[in-house]
Amino acid sequence: MPDNIKKPEEPIVIGITMGEPLGIGPEVIIKSLLDPNVRRGVKFIIFGMDEFLEYAADLAEIEPFWGRTQHEKISRDFPHNIILADYDDYAVPMFVNGPSKAGGEASLRFCTDAIEAARGGVVDAIVTGPISKASWKLAGSEWPGHTELLAAKCKSPRKAMMFAAGPLKIALATIHIALMDLRNKFTIGAVYEPIDLLNTALKEYFGIKTPNIAVAALNPHAGEEGQFGDEEERVISPAILIAQEMGIKCSGPYPADTLFAKAAAGMFDGVVAMYHDQGMIPVKLLAFKDAVNVTIGLPIIRTSPAHGTAFDIAGKGVADESSMKAAIKLAIEMARTKKQNAELGTQNIEAKK
Repeated sequence: MPDNIKKPEEPIVIGITMGEPLGIGPEVIIKSLLDPNVRRGVKFIIFGMDEFLEYAADLAEIEPFWGRTQHEKISRDFPHNIILADYDDYAVPMFVNGPSKAGGEASLRFCTDAIEAARGGVVDAIVTGPISKASWKLAGSEWPGHTELLAAKCKSPRKAMMFAAGPLKIALATIHIALMDLRNKFTIGAVYEPIDLLNTALKEYFGIKTPNIAVAALNPHAGEEGQFGDEEERVISPAILIAQEMGIKCSGPYPADTLFAKAAAGMFDGVVAMYHDQGMIPVKLLAFKDAVNVTIGLPIIRTSPAHGTAFDIAGKGVADESSMKAAIKLAIEMARTKKQNAELGTQNIEAKK
């Protein structure tokens, strides 16, 4: 093609892992991709098994609309807008209604291959369907869940869990820790790291040049000058000061009982919560059906619906796809913003030559 003729823009390619085959992953993926507004201008690779997608489609009275290839042959150049990388060499019994070794082995393989595809540039982002941690354990996985697997495969020593729920973008300082054990993990570094990672993510993936980040307090009334705990003075404020010295626009610690309402009203671009439920309660309250889980701090983009496998309703055709659809849309948005930032960076370099 001559240099003076503009090449057609290459579409974004999103990888979607089916997750636990016996859960609601196949159903919510099919229902989400049926929406033409989700598919427009984007290509998709589903890492999964055709028999489960076909079954989910039949339950929902949907005609199959995807192409199919062997999982060893995936690439960016495929003729269909939606292609299934089929793992037909795995056998998962469909009559099991719960965790299984076979389900764990298959869903683990979907994830590891999707991560490799993202790192190799075959896909621009991955959306992970819900997995069963119990199935992974039965399969002998050395990783308890997605976050640990992603960090290990991407060789990322720093990571944080972020949730996008309507106007809220919340990163967590601590995640799956018993509340009474929090004191053993609550350090200046544990608070600073999500501030730093959230600041970078808001710039790179959401196009916010100078994010304004609020940091939640741990104790009631932000400790009331030490009357209800000294963690604000001893841990959180020093972490905020370090972040400010690094050029990050952040402030706090703010009492959590008023902070999230202010953030939802647009006063802040992002919030760092101190522990799991402090951040998850406003997320689930504000956007229970379409909240999205994002792992930040990785060299690749990963989103996920903020729900589990729902074994109790799997195979009944009644699963709500809202969260999966939101996760796909957010992955597309993040991938496009990242691509635009890269193109602007290239143009700036060329302009300086």
